Amino acid sequence: MNAGRVYETGEVPADAHLPTEHGEFRIRVFHEEETGLDHVALLLGDMEGPDPVLVRVHSECLTGDAFSSLRCDCGPQLQAAMRLIQEIGWGCLIYLRQEGRGIGLNAKIQAYNLQDRGADTLEANLMLGHPADARDYGIASEMLGSVGIDKVNLMTNNPDKVDQLLEYGINVVERMPLVAGVGEGNVDYLSTKARRMGHKISEESLGKE
Repeated sequence: MNAGRVYETGEVPADAHLPTEHGEFRIRVFHEEETGLDHVALLLGDMEGPDPVLVRVHSECLTGDAFSSLRCDCGPQLQAAMRLIQEIGWGCLIYLRQEGRGIGLNAKIQAYNLQDRGADTLEANLMLGHPADARDYGIASEMLGSVGIDKVNLMTNNPDKVDQLLEYGINVVERMPLVAGVGEGNVDYLSTKARRMGHKISEESLGKE
């Protein structure tokens, strides 16, 4: 796993106040030199303290985050994470430009085409010659370090995300499940992630008990 270098550029910082429907955040942009992509940290409160910081590391999903697609749970997870950070009063959301579990938007929609024909989400990626999950969280660890976070309560169902952040030096003290937006259009997708990709999603939360 090779993390590209991230940095903040320009005489005027890309750091500003961001009011949202879930409350007030600060937004900071980090540039990834290796890929040319810009990633975002949404921050609320002071990142220093004895307790682990509530953190969500969220990978970009245009269809779910922007278009409210019901094929996945990405949009509801994003909104739930922002809401929980506001309820608790401090935390950080890292938004990574890793569309389609790291394979990009075009390949993701190709995978949707294969899913329409009967493949599951893992099979579709493999049929296109991609890994089941190509994401790397090295950039997230660098961004967390840049904003002073090294000890986190991580909102995720994905054990690989926990393992990678630990490997990159982030102390994942706790893992908070984040099951949101379960519905008829994505229950099979979520079941596949639980059954074949090791995501910590209970049968009960999928309405299968």
